[in-house]
Parts: sequence; C-alpha cells; structure tokens
Amino acid sequence: MIAPMTAIPSTFRAFVAEAEGAGDGAAVARGVRTFAEADLPPGEVEIRVSWSSVNYKDGLATIPNGKVARINPLIPGIDLAGEVVASEDPAIPVGSAVLAHGHDLGVARHGGYAEYQRIPAGWVVPLPAGLTPRLAMAVGTAGFTAALSVVRMEERGLAPSNGPVLVTGASGGVGSNAVGILAGRGYEVWAATGKAGEADRLRGLGAAGILSREEVTTDSARPLESERWAGAVDCVGGATLPFILRTLRRGGTAAASGNAGGPAFATTVFPFILRSVALVGIDSAVVPIAERRAVWERIATDLRPRGLGDALTEVTLDSLPDALDGILAGRARGRWIVRIGG
Repeated sequence: MIAPMTAIPSTFRAFVAEAEGAGDGAAVARGVRTFAEADLPPGEVEIRVSWSSVNYKDGLATIPNGKVARINPLIPGIDLAGEVVASEDPAIPVGSAVLAHGHDLGVARHGGYAEYQRIPAGWVVPLPAGLTPRLAMAVGTAGFTAALSVVRMEERGLAPSNGPVLVTGASGGVGSNAVGILAGRGYEVWAATGKAGEADRLRGLGAAGILSREEVTTDSARPLESERWAGAVDCVGGATLPFILRTLRRGGTAAASGNAGGPAFATTVFPFILRSVALVGIDSAVVPIAERRAVWERIATDLRPRGLGDALTEVTLDSLPDALDGILAGRARGRWIVRIGG
C-alpha cells in the first residue's frame, strides 16, 4: 500500500503530554519534543499551525487523573489556526487561512500545540474576513461558546429591550467574550466575578455593573426572588445557577456552559412553571459544521466581542507548562494565546 502524499515534514516540534503509571503513582510527562508526521492520524486537510490558545480543558489534559485525555501520548490544544499546506477538499484550498476547534481535538485526537496538524475537512472553518489567525485564537473555543450562548438566547427572543443580562465567571475566557459580545449588541450587561481586581477591565468591555461571587452564590430559602435578568450566560455552574433561575425575568433564558463551581446544583421547578424560564445547555465541541462556520462569520461581524485583541497574554510551546498550571489555578485573566509558528 502506498502512503498518501503529505506536505508535513517528517518531524516537527509539538508539546506532548504522556501519562505514566496509574492510581496514586500516576504522573504526566509533558514538554516540547520532536513528533513524527507518521504518528498523526489520517485526515483530508493539513495545516501549518501558527496560533493556538490555553483553555481549562487543555490544562486538565496534562495532569494526572484530569479525565480529559483519551489517547496517550497526546498533543493537547482544543483550538488551532493557521494555513492549509495540503488538502483533498477543493473547498479548502492550499494557502487558505483556517481555524478548527472542538470535536476531538486535544482530547481523543492530537490538537493545536504542534507546528503541523492533520484533521478531517469537516472540522475546518475558513478564517472569516476581518479576523487574523491570532485574533481567531483570542476568540477560540471560549469566544465561540460565548457567541453560541448569545445565539441560543436570541433564538428564544432575547433582545436588548427585554432588560439586563447577567454573565457569571465574567473574568474568564467565556465570560469576558460574553460581556464584550453582549455589550457590542447593545445589551445592559452585568458581570459577576470572584476577582475584584477585574472590575475595571470588565467595565472597559462594556459591563454596566459588577456583582461579587458571594452575591450570586448565596443560598436562599425563597424559590423565587425579584425579577432581575432577561437572560444570563452562566460559565460557572454549581451555586450560581439557582441564583440565576430564581432571579430571571418571566420568559428569560439562562445559557449554561461551565462547571467550575461544581457539576451539581439544587433548585425548584417554580422558575420554570411560574415564570416560563428556560435553561439551555451549550456544548460548543459538537456543532454541525455549517452552523459552526455561520457563527464564526458572525463573530467577525455582528457578534464580534468588544475589546477583541486587548489584554491578551502570549505564551509559546516552551512556556506552556506555567500557563497550563496557571489556568488550572485560576490565575488566567482574559485570554492566553499560544504562538506556535512565525
């Protein structure tokens, strides 16, 4: 059998995480190493990667018992952007700028922390006009999740005239993008964060007001409270969802995409049956490619976050360990992006 032609060098640099041992003795060796093109899985499109990003999921993929990595060894990185160097799909020509994220990237298939990557054509998003690969990774999975949250809420009738919208976990990647997108669309946005030092940055993105973590996680004996929010983007889960549900306005929608506050929460049926509120789950990893591409076109236009490209922290493959540890420890502010190639 003749091997398919490839434009990827026989070896290239990649950041690799490799699990060693099991149980209490489990460890993960991680760092930049030479990776063989022959060890990449098949796919119709080959990409010279120029930028990636740092996400909480990437951090989990590089620690023992992180419960994310499904192959070993793994090149993490759930986002990537770069230039096509080979393609079997005429709709994705060589030389075009593209991005990809979600699906199995950085989880069950090698991801963006590599100089080159090979992926299925059905995962590829042409880079929209108005975005560079760097800016696309400033958006990344986090910004796409925020944009998809806004799309889902507006599909249920949310509009700026309906009232204020709350964003929880607002200092993180999803939250910051959500604040910027909503403000850019004319909403009155309130940002909830446990990081008091982020208030000025969030106001700069368009937040009209700031709530503390304590305000949105305090228990209440009342199943319903004063109607405050026309909608909410919840990036936290746990104790924030009960607060959101009991303070949503009639017909309001909460879009839930995170579990940093824990996967479990306790509420009642009353917000649903007395105020007709909705709780919509946001899974940005598996979105049909036509819709994925359409949302990205809107991210470059009417869903473009305010402040896109500001307050970015750039890291390299070699400095990734500190960044991955930092995002797991909650030290991320805004978006961290990874410069892969020149």
